Amino acid sequence: MAKKNTTVFFCNECGYESSKWLGKCPACGQWNTFVEEKVVGNSASKDKNKPRSEVVKLNEVEQKTTTRIKTGVQELDRVLGGGFVKGSLTLLGGEPGIGKSTLILQICHTVQVEGKILYVSGEESAEQIKLRADRLNIHHENLLFLSETDVDNVENALERENPDFVIIDSVQTMYSEEITSAPGSVSQVREITARIMKMCKQKQITTILIGHVTKDGNIAGPRVLEHMVDTVLYLEGERYFAYRILRGVKNRFGSTNEIGMFEMQNEGLVEIVDPSSVLISEREEGTTGSVIVVSLEGTRPILLELQALATPTVFGLPRRTAGGIDYNRLVLLIAVLEKRAGMALSSQDVYLNLVGGMRVSEPALDLGIILAVASTFKNKSIPENVAVVGEVGLTGEVRAVSMIEKRIKEAEKLGYKKILIPESNKKGLKNDYKLDIIGVKNVVDALHYLNLK
Repeated sequence: MAKKNTTVFFCNECGYESSKWLGKCPACGQWNTFVEEKVVGNSASKDKNKPRSEVVKLNEVEQKTTTRIKTGVQELDRVLGGGFVKGSLTLLGGEPGIGKSTLILQICHTVQVEGKILYVSGEESAEQIKLRADRLNIHHENLLFLSETDVDNVENALERENPDFVIIDSVQTMYSEEITSAPGSVSQVREITARIMKMCKQKQITTILIGHVTKDGNIAGPRVLEHMVDTVLYLEGERYFAYRILRGVKNRFGSTNEIGMFEMQNEGLVEIVDPSSVLISEREEGTTGSVIVVSLEGTRPILLELQALATPTVFGLPRRTAGGIDYNRLVLLIAVLEKRAGMALSSQDVYLNLVGGMRVSEPALDLGIILAVASTFKNKSIPENVAVVGEVGLTGEVRAVSMIEKRIKEAEKLGYKKILIPESNKKGLKNDYKLDIIGVKNVVDALHYLNLK
């Protein structure tokens, strides 16, 4: 079969292909993302005898029962929606040293599969993996290892061993000899993922791909890589902090934006079943600028501590610093405090931090940010038994948030006596809660109630 070598240009962001270099990608709109690569294409004509799919009525399609494979890690099962689906393809990304390989090895030890588990690594040798496995006290009789980067050899090993569970570490190190570009390039990553996906779907092999990330925190390679797989997981957290957050950003078999929390210890990643009690355990009593907020990650409510500090500025332009939340959101809420509550913050440097290394973009933290900044500005503490939740608009109104019942139950479970919520959320609530529920219409009502006006 004749083959033809061609030179094409790929977009690093979305994988768009062009015969010439373009400054701006017409598909995703990004600038300076095209790279030149040589590809090998088949010049043979299409096979007319190739079997074709038939058009069927959707109502007549028989739905097959989805088989779930429990991982043995409760936090991971939560993110996946009950475990891995048999024959699914999962992409796991994270920064170097964050704990991806550690988590994968722990899964190999606890995953509930009867057949073989094949760990394919293009980055580490068998001795390195064995050293980590001994440190984590992992000894699985059916765990096999293959150090290989050629996808053809990986496919031969899959045919020969016929495993039930496969890990590819990492997809950027694999290459195909049919493509002349370097491993990790756009064309190589697309080809490798497509071939692995085809095999795992045909043989019903549950597969995990580990992916490198760029300096922006996105998985390296074309964006089409995330569209090809069934599930995309990100392991987040600072390398020098103990907590790790496993976040599901795509899941064809469950809900997205679920999170699982882990703590890095000597024996590996230890799951945190009750993250709320851990994240607020070191809060000091009577401290100004501190407030407890109730956030929601997917369907899981989490109590977090917000800390704010306001000090007189020594420059003409006041400084604002936000850790764990959107900087522009902080600036907007400070403007609301100045305009609607009359607080002169234009001469104050304001610093805000979300304790525990968490990053939250949910607007339900708005009321907590307002009250934390007001507390440090007025030098008055917020009572320790009060939790806060609510979105704040530009006119100062406190707007409703979703899943208010779950947030209230989480605060009640941890022993809080009062919770400030939007007035519109209070309507229709049951009266069987053990804590006092205070509805507020605007930020002025909330400030008056906590004596911060």
